[in-house]
Amino acid sequence: MKQNRFLIAASALSFIASLLHVACIFGGPDWYRFFGAGEQMAKLAQQGSTYPTYVTLTIAVIIALWGLYALSGAGVILKLPLLKTALVLITAIYLVRGIAGLIIPFLTTSQIIHHNSIKFWIISSIICCIYGVFYLFGTLKLWRTKMYQR
Repeated sequence: MKQNRFLIAASALSFIASLLHVACIFGGPDWYRFFGAGEQMAKLAQQGSTYPTYVTLTIAVIIALWGLYALSGAGVILKLPLLKTALVLITAIYLVRGIAGLIIPFLTTSQIIHHNSIKFWIISSIICCIYGVFYLFGTLKLWRTKMYQR
């Protein structure tokens, strides 16, 4: 069986994102600011609060798990439970976050949204869309391959 290069690439992208989140924990407040976590997270990290660490670590673990699901779908590691469902949900999360992040900051004045800059929303949203496209193409390829193997 040919390897699913889209899901292999998706896994690598997710692992990179996960590692960058972990790097923020060790990099401290300046890293939180640089990667767009917002001034509040940076200030909490500066004050020694564990909240930014727990939030960031939780995100890193979730994204790493998504990377494992991509590797599973690519056939590189063992088949994980609910593989197709998980890949569809991961794809949807990346794409919805990416597309919404390109639209919502221009439609609202909410401080929840605008505690990050427009630049952050555009860059992070484009990144999420790219990740989502890799997951989408890889998941579609997986489904087509499985259909023909029946």
